Amino acid sequence: MRELIDREEYQQGKLFPNEIDLAKRFGIARNTVRQAINKLVNEQLLIRKKGVGTKVAKNRITTKLNNWSSFTLEMHDKGVDFQNYEIKASWTLADQDTADVFGIDVGSKVLKLERLRGLEAGPIVYFISYFHPRVGLTGAEDFAKPLYEMLEKEYHTVVVLSKEEISATLADDELATILHTNPGEPILLRKRIVCDPGERVVEFNVGYYRADRFTYAIDIARK
Repeated sequence: MRELIDREEYQQGKLFPNEIDLAKRFGIARNTVRQAINKLVNEQLLIRKKGVGTKVAKNRITTKLNNWSSFTLEMHDKGVDFQNYEIKASWTLADQDTADVFGIDVGSKVLKLERLRGLEAGPIVYFISYFHPRVGLTGAEDFAKPLYEMLEKEYHTVVVLSKEEISATLADDELATILHTNPGEPILLRKRIVCDPGERVVEFNVGYYRADRFTYAIDIARK
């Protein structure tokens, strides 16, 4: 059924086969098909409407907060064929927020990395990262590679901890243009402070996610 979901015909809004057809196709009980559909609906891969039928959800990415890794590796693990729309590295002067996070003076030079990423259908997330000067980045690195792998292999900087804040905001004109959405649309805002084993800050990252295309899922075990 996951393979069917990936077929172009169902990505274009065509109704997904019904339970009876799927049961015949796979040679299994209709009850089993219903359970599988329920699971895919819960994963937000399928949308079921009473009296209409079942459709494939628009390209939407779900990520879990209990298993942190780089965006690149996480999407590869999920088999998501994402693409980079834009990658831009430049030097800038630290503002008050960045200076406070890094424990440096306001106006210190820091490397700023902007990455616009998404699927073939369009951008989903806009990342802005700032890196502590001690890391030694030059701005000429290949930032299309998995970021944290590159930091470890080329700069002997290992990241093990991510301190995150998640909130909601609305797209202003500039952000709406970048993410190919409309001003006033809901945006998921995530601020991430990434640290090494000694809890020294390596990266200060701000991510803007299209709320209609991205979901955070959290697994919490009761103690």
